[in-house]
Amino acid sequence: MKLWEKETKVSDIVDRYTVGRDLEFDIQLAPFDVLGSLAHTEMLCSIGLLEQEERDQIHKELKSIYKTIVSGDFSMRDGVEDIHSQIELMLTERLGEVGKKIHSGRSRNDQVLVDLKLFMRQEIKEISEGVATLFNRLLQLSNQYKDVLMPGYTHMQVAMPSSFGLWFGAYAESLVDDVHMIKAAYDVINKNPLGSGAGFGSSFPLNRKLTTDLLGFNDLNYNVVYAMMGRGKAERSLAMGMAAIASTISKFAMDVCLYMGQDFGFVSFPDELTTGSSIMPHKKNPDVFELMRGKCNRIQALPNDIMMMTTNLPVGYHREMQLIKEVLFPAIQDLKDSLFMADYMLQKVEINDGLIRNEKYKYLFSVEETNKLTLSGVPFRDAYKQIGLAIEKGDFNPERKVNHTHEGSIGQLNLEEIETMMKSVVDQFGFDKWIVAIDDLIT
Repeated sequence: MKLWEKETKVSDIVDRYTVGRDLEFDIQLAPFDVLGSLAHTEMLCSIGLLEQEERDQIHKELKSIYKTIVSGDFSMRDGVEDIHSQIELMLTERLGEVGKKIHSGRSRNDQVLVDLKLFMRQEIKEISEGVATLFNRLLQLSNQYKDVLMPGYTHMQVAMPSSFGLWFGAYAESLVDDVHMIKAAYDVINKNPLGSGAGFGSSFPLNRKLTTDLLGFNDLNYNVVYAMMGRGKAERSLAMGMAAIASTISKFAMDVCLYMGQDFGFVSFPDELTTGSSIMPHKKNPDVFELMRGKCNRIQALPNDIMMMTTNLPVGYHREMQLIKEVLFPAIQDLKDSLFMADYMLQKVEINDGLIRNEKYKYLFSVEETNKLTLSGVPFRDAYKQIGLAIEKGDFNPERKVNHTHEGSIGQLNLEEIETMMKSVVDQFGFDKWIVAIDDLIT
């Protein structure tokens, strides 16, 4: 079924090419299409384009369809063009002529836009929850291992003492900035495009602020042309927020892959969380973190993928915009899976708490010894030379202790402050507003 088809049937070859993989991803938009239709038909009733009885009939069936979707019993029919067509077809089958009235005052363009924004809004909530779980795990590990020293590196050379507390805490704070990025995307996404039609508005006296309130959006996309311009921009904004999170996870995964190697031996995991080799019996491969690294590296390319699909398009809707779903939807799932797996693995991480005693790490403490001399009154350049000569002669035997007390250092991790920063940005999302609005709409 095609809502736009008249007497002439489109070629099957053209149909297959233009529909592409749309149906594969449209199933994820199903609940949001129902929500958009509930709000739209409520508004149509308020302006007299639906009778109260018609509105009640439509809402009863839409809520029935919604329950079917949520229960997992919903599937896409053969022959339908998209999820929007299927739901309208189902209503028409159940209600007859009444079902045909739900599309008054909207185009499939703004219908898709609102579905996508509702979908992305929900996904941002789930991503932020995954980030919060991993963040809390990293803070817990940072506090647990705050006194366990590890080597710090520059240029991949042994440099200065670090600690496992400092290492875990660094990635926790990185996630704070990443959440700021996805919050910025959320602010772009959480605006209502419904009522913009094909990008030029409608001659019907639509009440767009009513649908904004019913769907719990923070505001409208007021200009109807800009509302349509938002297709691709909203997805790209989300992709940029996702890429920020993915960058942090990918970097952490790289550290773990490195630190699990026998040449480092900083961390390990139980055998059941690693994989083996078909010919080398001793292998414990970090496959989880390697795949995490690969998936997250791919997500970092996502903003550019979306940009290249939309960058040279003039104002208005264009069909290639549907291709964005093919790269965005799987990437969202990959990011959520990576967040889950990072936390899952870290629940069982094993830390080598005695590695700093290894002879090769004594040079980590050259700066500590230089600073001790400087604090005792020796000019820094003279202290630096004195320690350097001792190292050259093989007479360097440091105490292997650190005394870092300033903010953010080994001795003062400021975990409470980092936690406060995360709470501050998370609280700004205000998810409760639309959760309550959607609950009211479906009940």
